[in-house]
Amino acid sequence: MAWTDDRVELLKTLWAEGLSAAQIANKMGGVTRNAVIGKVHRLGLSGRATPAKPQRGCTPSQERREASAPKARRPEVKSVIPEPEFIAPLVLDTGDRTTVTTIKNNMCKWPLGDPAREDFHFCGQSTLSGKSYCAYHAHLAFQPPQRREARREPRRVLAAPQKRRATA
Repeated sequence: MAWTDDRVELLKTLWAEGLSAAQIANKMGGVTRNAVIGKVHRLGLSGRATPAKPQRGCTPSQERREASAPKARRPEVKSVIPEPEFIAPLVLDTGDRTTVTTIKNNMCKWPLGDPAREDFHFCGQSTLSGKSYCAYHAHLAFQPPQRREARREPRRVLAAPQKRRATA
């Protein structure tokens, strides 16, 4: 199939309307999705007005009603975890701070200072059963998970054009 001037103009129009490469290929006929993607790439077409919405089986009048209806907002639920009270790093019976050689399994392993310096040490406070950090440092280290809806962002992905192999 050859790309005539009329077909190129139709491609540009449909692309600007936000149709996907597959939708354009179906409308034009006689051309594949990958051919559309390749031509779009060679023409340097980029920005689109709006992406096409997938057909969901409803009539256009239903779509208009749904689009104009106000969307109910669910109130955001933020979990408020109170910050634990700060406890100063542990000083051992010998008067020293907790170091790599003196730390035990049930001690907080939160590093304090520069590891390259002699005064480097760990928090050393007691931890909750099998945890690495005391309550204060665990609060700093671990953030509560965000709600799925808040993290989800719409993605627009356009497949990279396929390279053609030379035919002998």
